[in-house]
Amino acid sequence: MSGHNKWSTIKHKKAATDAKRSKVWTKIIKEITVAARIGGGDLGANPRLRTAVDKGRGANMPNDTIDRAIKKGTGELGGVSYEEVVYEGYGPGGVAVLVDATTDNRNRTVGEIRHTFEKFAGNMGASGSVAWMFKKRGVISVAKSAAAEDKLMELALEAGADDVKDAGDSWEIDTAPGALEAVKDALAKGGVTPGNAEVAMIPENRVHLEADKAETMLKLMNALEDNDDVQNVWANFDIDDDVLERLSA
Repeated sequence: MSGHNKWSTIKHKKAATDAKRSKVWTKIIKEITVAARIGGGDLGANPRLRTAVDKGRGANMPNDTIDRAIKKGTGELGGVSYEEVVYEGYGPGGVAVLVDATTDNRNRTVGEIRHTFEKFAGNMGASGSVAWMFKKRGVISVAKSAAAEDKLMELALEAGADDVKDAGDSWEIDTAPGALEAVKDALAKGGVTPGNAEVAMIPENRVHLEADKAETMLKLMNALEDNDDVQNVWANFDIDDDVLERLSA
């Protein structure tokens, strides 16, 4: 299983049992607001906004909360002005880490992110220091119980997906970022319910971590994810399945 899948599995299990729903909603509201500001409030014409709204609905966010976030982004309602920023750094064992953040105060956020890196045996890097190790891809997860491989392959590839991979308990569909929504729609029309779907930063190569460094790396990832300003964390680590199972138990 890929490093992306491993961290996604941990993150989704955590989200499913996370009682701090307000924290989850805060992140999604920021993403909806920024997406609406950049691409407008029309879901049909703004794929990024549509993905963010789908995420909000998946987190049981009320429609009026979603609507307010969109209107704040389009300027119909007043509110805090957010900006997007990407931080780069290194974790234990030289793992490359990208942090996507949405903030109303760069100085506060960079200070908190730097402190988190240093707390867990990492360090911040200069802009461009690790971003070149990643490529932007659309990733859709589908539970194996939701579709047979042949049917999924046919639906996904005909809709423009590049590949369908075995990811253990699920299938992972790989697409160009611009094809993500079309593939999602094709799956839904074909009777297949997609799981998580996102535009992700996928590493070109991976750093294998032994148990001690793996534990510290997962603590770093969790601490970064817990920051209210952080939307996504991407890293190029790889951990043996038995070690992952023990550490995420």
